[in-house]
Formats: sequence, C-alpha cells, structure tokens
Amino acid sequence: MTMMFRMMIAATAVSVAAPAAAQEVIVTAKRRGADNGYVGVVIPAQRPIIVLKRSADYVIQEVRVAGDTRETAARAEEINATLRNAIATAPKGGVELAVGDYVVEPLSSANYRNLSYGSDGRPDTSQTTILVKVRLAPGVDIAAARERVARFVTSVDKVGRSTMKLWGEPTLSMVNPDQYRSAIIDLIAADAASQAAKFGPAYGVDVTGLDRPVEWSRAGLTEVYLYLPSSYTVTRK
Repeated sequence: MTMMFRMMIAATAVSVAAPAAAQEVIVTAKRRGADNGYVGVVIPAQRPIIVLKRSADYVIQEVRVAGDTRETAARAEEINATLRNAIATAPKGGVELAVGDYVVEPLSSANYRNLSYGSDGRPDTSQTTILVKVRLAPGVDIAAARERVARFVTSVDKVGRSTMKLWGEPTLSMVNPDQYRSAIIDLIAADAASQAAKFGPAYGVDVTGLDRPVEWSRAGLTEVYLYLPSSYTVTRK
C-alpha cells in the first residue's frame, strides 16, 4: 500500500542549534532537560515510543587534576607538567583525553593551557577536570573502562604536589548522533504506515517533528536511545 506522509510545520518557528557533523556529545544518566543551561536546545515533553537503541561510542570518566603548592606560578606549572605527561601517556594507556560539559573536544598539547581552574575551598589550591575516554568495543563494559582509566591515572607521572583522581561516575558519549536520522525516520515511517493501514486505503498520516535535531537519552549501562521528537496522526487522504 502506498502511504502519504505530509510534513506539518508548526505555526511558531523555533530556533534549534543542531550538533554539527562529527560532534561528540555527552549522554548522561538523565535525559537532557530544558533547564540544563544548554543554549538553543529544545526538548520534547517526553521521549517518543519510536526509538533507535544502540551502543554508545565511548565511556567517559571525569578525572580531577589538582595541586596545592603554595606559590601560584609553581603550582600552575606543576599541574601543567602533569597534564603534559597525561597527554603523552594516554595512547599507551588505551585512552583518549578530552574536555567539555556537553560537546566533547580533544585535549591536546595545543589547548591544555586553556583549561579553567578553581579551588577546592582550601587556600593555595588549584584544580581542573578533564575527561578520560575509553572506546566501547566487544569485551569493554563500564567496569572494564573505569579500571582502564584508573590504571592510566596511576601510570601518569605527577609533578611536584600535583595529583590526579577519578571524579564521579562514568557516563557515555555519542559521535554525531544526527548521522542516525535516516534510520530513525525509517522506524517512524514503518510504524506510521502499519497503523494507518489498519484504517484502510483511504487513510494516510500527518507527521511532525522530522525537521528537528536528533535527541538522545541513556538506555542502559552502555546503550542509548536515539529519536526524533516526532508525532503522527492518522488522517483521511
């Protein structure tokens, strides 16, 4: 049966910042929310029932790098030296280093000095947070990834009074979620066609939301849901 799909455009235009191709984004245990501070992100009221479930690309573990040498310049140089050692050690440890709260960007010798620093509440202390990534592959789960990160942190040569330690629980990341748009639309089309067919050949569907960015939420320890904030209505042709 040939089905008719009509794109419905909302009367009120909404500006949405879609991730650029190849961007890597963090998937937390909680769904993205409208109050999460991400500018331009528009979130549907609830996750649609039509979703694509797949493995995430990386496990991400925050690592806190800190120092408490009294002299400010010396403290900064010790932390920077430790960061340089971490960057050099990462390939041998089977990990990748990155930064970012939402969009993940590589941490390298070209940008590590751009990290922001804060204090842990004690005098003469500085600290910053980096991300250590482990690519998900057969035989690599959350526990194995965290153990690899812990071994990496132990292996890094810390300079002076600087330290590195795991911070918080691991989360996940996806590379370019929008690359799955076509597969998600296929799922929506198949479901819509199946439902419309139950009403007979005189019926088709009106679909909304296909022009929106791909959304995501965590589906399990290492899996994510990918979906479009879409809906459809069965209508007479």
